[in-house]
Amino acid sequence: MRRQIIREIRQWNADIVLAPRPNDYHPDHRYTGVLVQDAAYMVVVPNLVPEVPALRKNPVFLYYEDNFQRPNPFRPDIAVDIDSVIDKKVEALDSHVSQFYEWLPWVDGKLADVPFGIEERKAWLKRARTRPISPQVRESLMKWYGHSAQYYEAFEICEYGVQPDEARIRQLFPMLH
Repeated sequence: MRRQIIREIRQWNADIVLAPRPNDYHPDHRYTGVLVQDAAYMVVVPNLVPEVPALRKNPVFLYYEDNFQRPNPFRPDIAVDIDSVIDKKVEALDSHVSQFYEWLPWVDGKLADVPFGIEERKAWLKRARTRPISPQVRESLMKWYGHSAQYYEAFEICEYGVQPDEARIRQLFPMLH
């Protein structure tokens, strides 16, 4: 599986690779995080998976936000203001009916809270999938935008991949001011 992930990243010639951190509650997420973390350096090593040329430039490997505190809490190195596109995000999440309206509410004991109407579901989903902005995320938003936001996406830079400087981050995330 590790070789397959390395192969795919090389074939895509990725600039950014997003993954869960390797300490997630779900085993599929956790092991995906480990596999992607393993690939973070190996995509530039030519002797591994020699049938696909090694990348000359290592992508930026990013973890998306979670609430896990052990072994380390999430560090929001990059925070993106998504206020202007939150409804698009909700539309995307809304398309995953079994995930967001069935099994996650069932596991959380909140299945009875899920509304039946389409618009009511989207409004509920928007509230349910929005977390309060932590002081660390607010600080990151202030760094990149000079202001906070109501809705955001935050990312932690994987320490095994390339460590981008601020100019590279701004190049990869042109929406940052």
